[in-house]
This record gives sequence, C-alpha cells and structure tokens, in this order.
Amino acid sequence: MVYKFFTNSERAWRAMFEAIKDAEESVYLEMYIFTNDMIQYDFLQLLKRKAKKGLRVKIILDSLGSRELSDDAIAELREAGVELIFLSHFFHRAHRKILVVDEKRAFVGGVNMSQKFRFWNDLVAEVRGNKGLVRHLIRSFAKVYEEGGGKDKVVLAKNEPIVLDKTRTWLVEHFPIKKKFILKKIYKKHLRDAEREIILVTPYFIPKRWLSGALHQAVLRGVRVDILVPRHTDIFFTERVNYFYMFKLSKLGVNFYLESHMNHAKTTIIDGKEGIVGSNNLDFLSFELNSEVGIFFKDASAVRRLSDIVKEWKRGAVLFDFRHHKPKVLDYILSPFISIFTKIF
Repeated sequence: MVYKFFTNSERAWRAMFEAIKDAEESVYLEMYIFTNDMIQYDFLQLLKRKAKKGLRVKIILDSLGSRELSDDAIAELREAGVELIFLSHFFHRAHRKILVVDEKRAFVGGVNMSQKFRFWNDLVAEVRGNKGLVRHLIRSFAKVYEEGGGKDKVVLAKNEPIVLDKTRTWLVEHFPIKKKFILKKIYKKHLRDAEREIILVTPYFIPKRWLSGALHQAVLRGVRVDILVPRHTDIFFTERVNYFYMFKLSKLGVNFYLESHMNHAKTTIIDGKEGIVGSNNLDFLSFELNSEVGIFFKDASAVRRLSDIVKEWKRGAVLFDFRHHKPKVLDYILSPFISIFTKIF
C-alpha cells in the first residue's frame, strides 16, 4: 500500500485539488465544513466543471458545519449536475472528512475546506494501491450517501459487504447515531495494550472519565504518555477546557506539549508500531455524538513517517508544567459544567 501524509491545510488542499483536477470518472466528497470562500484552491468551481463534463460528482456535507456555504453556491453546484446532500441531526454531527477520486485515490483526515483554516497544521492521509481499503472507503461513503437520500444506483451499489484484511490496515467507522461506538473500543484496547509509549495529537482535549482513567493506568504501568495540543485554539471555551484537563492529568504523570501554531491534526501512535489518522478529536463529542472516520494501520514505513511528523511538531512545542500553571477563575466556573456535561453524553 502507498501512504502519503500532508501536514497542513494548504498541502492537503493542493493534493486534493490536483487529484480532483485529474479525475476522469468520479469524485466522492464527504466534508464537515465546506465553504465557497476558497481563494487559492477554488473547489467549488472545480467540482462544477467536473460535473458539467459528465463525471459522477457526489458531495455530502454536515448542515451545521457547512452552514456558511451560500445559497447561490448550492444552487450553482446542483445546476452543474453535482448531487449535494446535507445531513442534519440535532446533537449528532457528520464530522467525517473523505475524498475518493476515480475510486482509486482516497484522502482521510482532519482537514476542512474553508479559507480561515489555510495556515493551520493538520493531517491528511492519502492511500493508493490497496483496493481493499479504497473500496472500503467507497462503501463507507455509499452507506452515508444512501442514508442521506442519495439516488444514484451506481453509488448505492457500492454499499456491499467487503472483507478487509485487518492484519495491517483497516477503516475505523464510528456512528453514535446508530449506537456504533467503535472509537471507544479501539482506544480502550490499544491504550490498555501499550507497553512503551502512547503519543496523541488533538486540538481539543475534553476526555470522558474512561479515557482519563486509561491514560492514568498507562502511566502507572510505566508507559510514557505524550499529548500534543495547541497553546491557543480557535475557540476560547475549548482552550480553557483543554487547560483544565491538562492541569488535572499532568499531575498524574501525563506529558502535555503546547504547540505555538494551531494544529488541527488528529492522530495516535502506539509503541511506534501502530497508528491512527482520522477525523476524531479526543473529546466527548467525537466519542459520543459525532460520526467519525479514520485509518488504523501497522505498516512500518507509514508509522515511521507519521512518527517523524509528530517529532517535528514536538520539537517546536513547550512542555506544560502544572507547577507553573495557575488555573484561572473561569476554569473553576467551567469545571462543574464540564463534568456534568460529559457525564450526560
């Protein structure tokens, strides 16, 4: 299998844009945030052109995440022949990010499509050369497409059982709305089985009790636990929550590294042997409410490349020291609310 990683929004957009530009048959895009303000990479115009040429262009968006996509843009896409589906559930967000081009190249990760994310670090994996995994991603897309009311029989026919060899790679599909809480099972197992090192990268760290407990148990076993988070996030509330939990868990032996640059990546590395790249954050929203998708892999060269990326981010980060961190008044105000809210879901 061929893996390629893109470490910021712009690099991911460039690769995805070029892939769509080269498309000859089909483009399947599932995105949480998609807007029509992109300047350097005008996906809106490109997707319209491809649809007008007769390619099968299917787009699935979350209605809340992509609420800034203008009515004019929506009309233009549909008039060009794009089948555009919006998913809307009260608490459950469609947080997945998938692009499959010509049913041969697939992109999975954390990147959204909006100009405001241009200078963020992020992480997207491109996979090629493995028909099983790409087919599984197509099936995953087709499953959501059918549930969203998609009508194209060609795409609907892709929603068929596939046997995927899980010895090296598999797709992680997480659908809380269907009571399929796969992420919790995966994280519990691999955090429990870790023997030497756990590395986590997330922009938003709001763990439920089981996740905090699993990380603490790993520390007690002598496993080094490193978590990379941005020093400042794009949402003030989540930033304060991040610091609240960092303070609590760093006192238990978990190492937090603060990155000066906003990093929206979501990845996990276990013992330098296994890796996960996907759309989920380490918060109760991803584990309990949002639909998510990711790739779990054991390919040695891919895990090594992923480890090198994280090491580079880590070199530019500062170790959080709870002894020098004084919780703010707001942290004490928020903490009871946070505890209650995470227990509800």
